[in-house]
Amino acid sequence: MSILAWIVVGLIAGFLARLALPGPEPGPGGILGDLIAGIVGALVGGWIFRALGMGGVTGINIGSILVAFIGAVVFLLIWRAIAGHGRRGVRQV
Repeated sequence: MSILAWIVVGLIAGFLARLALPGPEPGPGGILGDLIAGIVGALVGGWIFRALGMGGVTGINIGSILVAFIGAVVFLLIWRAIAGHGRRGVRQV
């Protein structure tokens, strides 16, 4: 898949994942954050789907966007769990 296709799929998947996970800062912010979440999501989703014996991200199509979206949601949930854990553990006296 070309770099341009990864960027397009990443932006779409990252944006959709951010919409699916409302709340304060589900991950890195802005368009760049959406792009990062989408591209990482495409890698995570591709790995998950291949491990289950299904296809991964193959280009700019609905199936690839769905795989990348699911991966981006997983990535953002993990990001929230890690980033949120450090903030809750600090107690001021």
